[in-house]
Amino acid sequence: MTYLQLVNKVLVRLRENEVSTVNENSYSKLIGEYVNEAKNTVETAWDWTGLRTTLSVDTQANVFNYVLTDADSTIKMLDATNDSLNSFLGYKSSRWFDQAFLDFASVPKGTTQFYSINGINSVDLYPIPDKEYTLRFNLVLRKGDFTLDEEVLYVPFNPVVRKATALASRERGETGGTSAAELFALADDSLADAIAMDAALHPEETIWYS
Repeated sequence: MTYLQLVNKVLVRLRENEVSTVNENSYSKLIGEYVNEAKNTVETAWDWTGLRTTLSVDTQANVFNYVLTDADSTIKMLDATNDSLNSFLGYKSSRWFDQAFLDFASVPKGTTQFYSINGINSVDLYPIPDKEYTLRFNLVLRKGDFTLDEEVLYVPFNPVVRKATALASRERGETGGTSAAELFALADDSLADAIAMDAALHPEETIWYS
């Protein structure tokens, strides 16, 4: 569902006329803001299947830091692999890397075994690669605010629409006899249901082992 379609769904629930673009008038712009707020809330509530992707990095000899293109501070790393060697990479903390790189001249070079997130969208590797390897990082890549009408939502739309409707209702005071508190409760129920359905696709992630 697109940004424009989401805004129009909310407008219909508010008994307002649909628009041909989100920026058509001041009220549709406001609803667009509520849609973005609701979208961000829903996206951060769970590691949605629709937000999971793989970013690839081709290493170079003697270079240990690499940028994950399109990633930002909202990512969640799921796992990492060395595709050239069909092996997994282990995670180490930034402090562990700081310790390992204290004497940079002595840092070994070879097949990368560990990674650590460095800053907003880059990773450090250890040992320092001695040649080209293809690394794959499987992660949850949450999206930024919508700005264009045609941008597409990759999480369930019902919780987003209901949350945005509740926000708009609270701002103006009423929506067809349903209180804002009731609308927020419906949005929460819708989100819980959507998470339960998506979690069923990854049952191993909801099982706790002692």
